[in-house]
Amino acid sequence: MTAFRPLPQEVVALLETVDAPPRLAAHLLVVHDVACQLVDWIEERGLEIDRAAVLFGAATHDIGKVRFPAELSGPGSQHEPAGHELLLEHGIPERLARFARTHASWNDPGIEFEDLVVSLADKVWKGKRVPDLENLVVHRLPGEPWEAFMVLDDVLDWLVVDADVRLAFQTAHPLSR
Repeated sequence: MTAFRPLPQEVVALLETVDAPPRLAAHLLVVHDVACQLVDWIEERGLEIDRAAVLFGAATHDIGKVRFPAELSGPGSQHEPAGHELLLEHGIPERLARFARTHASWNDPGIEFEDLVVSLADKVWKGKRVPDLENLVVHRLPGEPWEAFMVLDDVLDWLVVDADVRLAFQTAHPLSR
């Protein structure tokens, strides 16, 4: 069993307060873990990133699924604005709450690098590669785009290797309490 990096204590308390289903908590944990690895890689390259914001965003991006539990096992995007609203209702500042709303909207105007990293973590955790999203990340990295692409591609290939472990971990948790 892989040891995942723990969620921030503030997020754990929030998930308990909103009575998050175990499957949702497991999903947020694995996406948070992938985001930690991506942020580590970004920082090792000497790039500026708001680490705390990305990790909080990854740990809460799908919290709106407590209001739309059918989206835990099926498609839907109602959880995105609902999660943003829920976080604001619990006193979370907009700069952190935004990830619930932006994690699936990487082409929208005003999307910051941190939003793209959360979106990327939310795809890569399950082994999914999204070329359009990856290209947006590449163009925010310094240097020649083709060089940045090659480096990012290697990192993402390395991250998707454990996707089956993360999927099994998430699936082992029930959809409801």
